Amino acid sequence: MIIEAAIMADYAYILERDKHLLQHLIESKIDAKEIYMLHSEEGNSFGWLRYGYFWDNTPFMNMLWIDDAFRGKGLGKQAVLFWEEDMKRKGFKLVMTSTLANEEAQHFYRKLGYKDAGCLLLENEPLEIILTKNIS
Repeated sequence: MIIEAAIMADYAYILERDKHLLQHLIESKIDAKEIYMLHSEEGNSFGWLRYGYFWDNTPFMNMLWIDDAFRGKGLGKQAVLFWEEDMKRKGFKLVMTSTLANEEAQHFYRKLGYKDAGCLLLENEPLEIILTKNIS
């Protein structure tokens, strides 16, 4: 797997699949290098990891997406570990993410060392679990 910062050529792939990010924000996230693309050795895209900053100072992974055909092969784990190492290189000691309480992703993140740090309850939504990990 090849992991690299998204470029404008990745825009259409992201736009088609990322239903959680407003279209006009995709370009600024690409420009800020806050989206990593996941590519096969042949260069085909099969996923991405998108992040931002909680409180403007703590890296927060907003989205990890792996196309169905590539799930269950450890690629998501590799992407998260790559992101954590990149954040560590940039001087961060703590990273965050979240997942809904009705999603299996919470178990994935806990296996990677993430700890429950709180929750958020929005009207008509399942509980959002906030997870943190010390990467220092």
